[in-house]
Amino acid sequence: MLINCVAYEDGRKLADIAVDDIDEWLRRPGCFVWVALRDASGAELRDMQREFELHELAVEDALKGHQRPKIEEYGATLFVVLQLLEMHEGEVQVGEVAIFVGPNFVLSVRNRSQQGFLGVRERCEREPELLSHGAGFVFYALMDAVVDRYFPLLDQLETELEGIEAQIFERGAARWNIQRLYDLKRRATLLRHAVAPLLEVAGKLHGGRVPTVCAKSQEYFRDVHDHLARINGAIDAMRDTIATAIQVNLSMVTIEESETTKRLAAWAAIFAVSTALAGIWGMNFEHMPELKWAFGYPMALAAIASAAGVLFWRFKRVGWL
Repeated sequence: MLINCVAYEDGRKLADIAVDDIDEWLRRPGCFVWVALRDASGAELRDMQREFELHELAVEDALKGHQRPKIEEYGATLFVVLQLLEMHEGEVQVGEVAIFVGPNFVLSVRNRSQQGFLGVRERCEREPELLSHGAGFVFYALMDAVVDRYFPLLDQLETELEGIEAQIFERGAARWNIQRLYDLKRRATLLRHAVAPLLEVAGKLHGGRVPTVCAKSQEYFRDVHDHLARINGAIDAMRDTIATAIQVNLSMVTIEESETTKRLAAWAAIFAVSTALAGIWGMNFEHMPELKWAFGYPMALAAIASAAGVLFWRFKRVGWL
């Protein structure tokens, strides 16, 4: 589905154009074309391939989708895959945007995501002096928008982790906390899969030999790289905290089970003494001194109760009951 197709020159919007007229505008000196597609069909991508002379392998990756974040060079054209993450009903949904960047065009293909880029286009059009840098600045603006959307997701995961940490030492909550921690770790891993590969390749866009289309915007790509490094560091710290919290919760489960075992052992000891005394007086020997004693039965009960009381007091004192 075509979202928009616009021609720009010297940082100014010239016109909304038809797809069939793209080649005419590309031949115009100093002009570049910015096309945005959503959930594009194979026919639409093939049309764009003909208009912009895109590499077959890049088009195949964009059509197939589910790609790892990456930046690849095909001659003077860059092919970039970024993952779009959004939280929906507590679950992280993963989409992606494939971006083709050439000397005089930018083509973005968004798949499986409701996150649009109209705000990015408006931002670029409000800054004509930067938009005059051409397709490279548009690529930066798209990449920066994707990376900036990772921060709210990261904040939400960190807030959830803090809430779990506050409940770690609540009695009876350990097992539930472990389940929540593993779910949080899974979502943090999805974020890491989007950030870590992109961090590796973003360094190619500033300093040293950079693609020609990005040469005028190196300082902006450096800023994006810094943001990615901050997010990646925060994710690593979160994963370490989650691992520590899981170990603490497992220890809490062990402690709770140990306390239960001690209680059972204490009650078992109390009843074992009572059973032993009852067993002694329950023997059927003919010559037992207590059998003919009128106070034998109440004294036996008193002895059993006294022994049980002493054991209960001792176990209570040492914290087993």
